[in-house]
Amino acid sequence: MIPEINSWTVLLATLSSMIVGSVWYAPKVFGTRWAQLAKVDMDRPAASAAMPIIVTVLVSFATAWVLAGATTIAWHFYEGSYLWAAIVTGVLLWAGFTAARFITHDAFEGRPTSLTVMNIAHELVTIVVMAVIIGVWPPAGTV
Repeated sequence: MIPEINSWTVLLATLSSMIVGSVWYAPKVFGTRWAQLAKVDMDRPAASAAMPIIVTVLVSFATAWVLAGATTIAWHFYEGSYLWAAIVTGVLLWAGFTAARFITHDAFEGRPTSLTVMNIAHELVTIVVMAVIIGVWPPAGTV
């Protein structure tokens, strides 16, 4: 069985990921500190960012698609509010997969704890925003 997915919410959630990232990593928010901790040269040519942006869009789409499908599965199992199913599912997937993997890799790579916290917090905000978008607009026929 393939879970019902609202494709429009997946597209909006993908777009939201780009917006959250643009704000989060803006120099006046966390961008300057992130660049220092991650040892990223913010003065590199803009053309060098093209491939990472393309990859980010594709990965954000995959994340939104999986979250939408997992939300529908969770909602069918637990019933109740589709919005809460989306938020709880998103936070659980973030904690069990994203945060856990970031912490493991960053520990072995010797990255600063503050960089790890900054990056996993960004991922949490991204997932919660995606979950809200997905949760307020359930697939037709589910609720």
